[in-house]
Amino acid sequence: MTPTLYPRHDVALAGRLSRSAAERTCGAGPRTAEVADWLAERRAAHRFAVTRIPFADLEGWAFQPDTGNLAHHSSRFFTVEGLRAQIGGEPPTRWMQPIIRQPEVGILGILAKEFDGVLHFLMQAKMEPGNPNLLQLSPTVQATRSNYTNVHRGAAVKYLEYFTRPGPGRRVVADVLQSEHGSWFFHKSNRNMIVETDEEVLLDPDFTWLTLGQIGALLHCDDLVNMDARTVLSCAPVAFPETSARLSDAMLMSWFTGERSRHETRMSCVPLNEVTGWERDEWSVHRPDGRYFRVVSVGVEAGSREVGSWTQPLFEPAGQGVVAFVTQRFGGVPHLLVNARVEGGFLDTVELSATVQCIPDNFRQPGAAGRPPFLDLVLDAGPDRVRYEAVHSEEGGRFLNAESRYLIVEPEAPLEGDLPPGYCWLTPGQLASLTRHGHYVNVQARTLLSCMTTGAVTW
Repeated sequence: MTPTLYPRHDVALAGRLSRSAAERTCGAGPRTAEVADWLAERRAAHRFAVTRIPFADLEGWAFQPDTGNLAHHSSRFFTVEGLRAQIGGEPPTRWMQPIIRQPEVGILGILAKEFDGVLHFLMQAKMEPGNPNLLQLSPTVQATRSNYTNVHRGAAVKYLEYFTRPGPGRRVVADVLQSEHGSWFFHKSNRNMIVETDEEVLLDPDFTWLTLGQIGALLHCDDLVNMDARTVLSCAPVAFPETSARLSDAMLMSWFTGERSRHETRMSCVPLNEVTGWERDEWSVHRPDGRYFRVVSVGVEAGSREVGSWTQPLFEPAGQGVVAFVTQRFGGVPHLLVNARVEGGFLDTVELSATVQCIPDNFRQPGAAGRPPFLDLVLDAGPDRVRYEAVHSEEGGRFLNAESRYLIVEPEAPLEGDLPPGYCWLTPGQLASLTRHGHYVNVQARTLLSCMTTGAVTW
C-alpha cells in the first residue's frame, strides 16, 4: 500500500489565522468589550480566596529534615530546592538561591474550531492563586501531569482528551516543548499545543470561544490574559510579511549557536539547607536585603478548580518586572533587539529573551550590580515611542503577585555602533520561527511575541 503523503507546510492555515486575527470586536462568543464582564460573572459564580499562612500551616507539605527541601508528602507536584550556579568569566559569576524543581511535563493546550468561516479559540476563566485578580483568561487545558493523572484526587481536567487522544476530526496546529521561567524553575518544560477540531464541543460555563483578534485586543488590558495562554499563542504559525533581515536565517542560527557555546555554566540542584545568603523564618525564605524574591505559602479556596481547597508554597518577587523589546527598522523592515540570556534553570545554557528583562528595584540598592543595558532607554521612552504597553501576570500557579510591565519601544534616535555581547537584531518572523522549536525563546519574550501573533501589535 502506498503511504499517504502530506504537504510539509499548511499554507492555507496561515491565511486562516490572519483572518481570525482580523476579527477584533466580535465572534461566536461574547463581544470583546463584554469579556471583562463575563470574567466578573464567572468570578461571582464561585468562591475564591487566597490567604497567606505560615509554613507550619501547610497541609501535606514540609521541610525535609535531611535536605531542608520543601516537598509534598506524595513526592509529586514540585519541590523547592537549592540551586548552585556558576557562569564562567574572569572572575566567574557565582550565586545560590531557592528554585522550583518540577520534572514532569505539563500540557498547555488551546482548542480551535471554525465558526462561520473564522477560527475561534476556546479560552477558560481560570483561577490561579498567585494572580493579583485571581481569575484570568487561560488556555482550554492548563494542567501538570500530577493534575491530569489525578494525583490530587479531584475532578477530571475538562477537554483534556483533545490533546491526549488524536483522532478523526482533530488536527494539530502547534505542538512544542517550551521552557518556563528560567530564574525560578529548574529545567521545567510544558507542552504548548493548539489543536483544531471539527467535532461538536459541549461548552462549559467557565469557557468561551474568542477569535485570535479578540484575544489580541484583550492583550492591551492589564492582568487579563494569563501567561500560559500567551505562551501557547506565541507558537501559532502566523505568517509575517518579511522578505529580508539583517541576518539570514543561517547567520542567525550560527550566532545563536555561538552564544550557547561561548558560555561555560555549571548549574546544579543542592539541598535547600545548603543555600547561603538566604534565611528562613516561620513565614518566608528570603534574602536579608529583601532583593529578588522570597518563598511564601498560602491557603487557597477555589470553587471552579478540580480541587476546591489546598495549601501550597509560592515564589513572590521583590517588585514589578520590566520586559521590553527595543525595535528598529532596517531598510523598512522591523527588527527586534534580542538578548541571548543565561538563566540558572535553563535546560541548554541560553535562550533568547527580550532586550530588557529585570526587576528594576533590584538595581537601586547599595552594592547592586550595574544596571542592565538599555534599561534606561526603555524607562525613559516617551509615550510617542511606545508601540505596546501592558502589565501582565506571570505564572499564577507558582508565583504570587508576580507582574511585569511589558513594552515594545522604538527609540527616538536609531541605535548605532556595536551592540553589547549577547545582543542581536532579528525580525518578528525570525523570532516566531524559532518559537517552533523548544528552548530557543524564553517565556517572557514569548509573551511579547504573542502580541504579534494575535495582531495586538502590527508592523
